[in-house]
Amino acid sequence: MRYLLIFWAGPLALFWGWYFLSLNDVSFGTVFFSRQMHDLVFAVYGNVLDMDPQAIPPLAARACVVDSLILFAILAFRRRREIRCRRGRERYS
Repeated sequence: MRYLLIFWAGPLALFWGWYFLSLNDVSFGTVFFSRQMHDLVFAVYGNVLDMDPQAIPPLAARACVVDSLILFAILAFRRRREIRCRRGRERYS
């Protein structure tokens, strides 16, 4: 579970942290968190994908949700015996 937090939640937290800080121009005196960098990054992504840069963040959010659901479904499938036994013990306790 520790590796799940490191390799899944860590990059998501970094990306969405950068996104909301740069969206609101909380730059802390750096260019990396500035609104100009935010607009430039999404303009580059928009040009590469040949789409409107304003349409990219909702697509990224939807992709994160879908990927998270798939990841948790895989984890639940791998731990289905533990989940089933835990539910059975609660029923008879």
